[in-house]
Amino acid sequence: MVSVGYTLMCEQAGPKQLVDHAVRAEAAGFDQLVVSDHYYPWLDSQGHSPYAWSVLGAVAHATNRAALMSFVTCPIRRYHPAVVAQKASTVGVLSDGRFTLGLGAGENLNEHVVGGWPHVQQRHEMFEEALQIIRPLLNGETLTFSGNHYDVPDAYVWDRPDTPVPMAIAASGRQSATLAAEYGNGVIATEPDPHIIELFEDAGGAGQPRYGQVAICYGPDEAECRKIVHDQFRWFGLGWKVNAELPGPEGFAAATQFVREEDVAEGISCGPDVDRHVEAFKKFVDAGFTHVAIVQVGADSQPMFLDWAQEQLLPRLREL
Repeated sequence: MVSVGYTLMCEQAGPKQLVDHAVRAEAAGFDQLVVSDHYYPWLDSQGHSPYAWSVLGAVAHATNRAALMSFVTCPIRRYHPAVVAQKASTVGVLSDGRFTLGLGAGENLNEHVVGGWPHVQQRHEMFEEALQIIRPLLNGETLTFSGNHYDVPDAYVWDRPDTPVPMAIAASGRQSATLAAEYGNGVIATEPDPHIIELFEDAGGAGQPRYGQVAICYGPDEAECRKIVHDQFRWFGLGWKVNAELPGPEGFAAATQFVREEDVAEGISCGPDVDRHVEAFKKFVDAGFTHVAIVQVGADSQPMFLDWAQEQLLPRLREL
């Protein structure tokens, strides 16, 4: 059975709301809670961006069953990789071993706040070095590391869960899928692309978790849902190469100024029809994903969505 997750979108809700949503989602029956990790929202209309790791600590304390995951954290600029290992292990302890560290190569939107955004080739080099630092620290090793981008003279993480925090790595092609298989305990993708799964498994990741994420907008009025999605998620179809480079919400607004409501609605299921939302989720299942987290677009609709999910959506997804 596929693990059904719920996404705590730090870009569309404040920290107290997110903790409340997490508690409600666990009570509704979701298996996993994943947390986005941004410094900025994509668009001003989203209106939030609290520190994800503070939210994770509070959620770990406020919940007791659901698995937790960062979706995803970039360990190359805003955070030093040695510090990522420390805070991941701390959340692992607070959650009694329920936490998985999701990692990716990041976006200029969030990372430029500490300096210039490196070229993509340099970012890939930095990301692999970061994985070489984080993995042994999560495993309880004392690390001395000297690379082209990072130096760790001496590091050891003192507080760790009984079982080391697992690492899942975002992939979009062969190089990143290979990194996920070599260093991680799972792969992450935001498109229902079976080719990514094949690349990951061919590189040695067979039998490991495959994490996906699907955006929907449930509500009683489809037209209103389409407006919400266009207002807050019209950046969704730009593609990773564009999303990784834009420096701020103004850039995303400019890049999406000609995106129409119907364009966004083609990629994100909207309205009250449970069959439509099940079909969007099922694309990931059919592509070979073992864990799929749902994004409900729109902060104000979360309580309504969670009630509906408990009554109608989750029972249907359990049948897949």
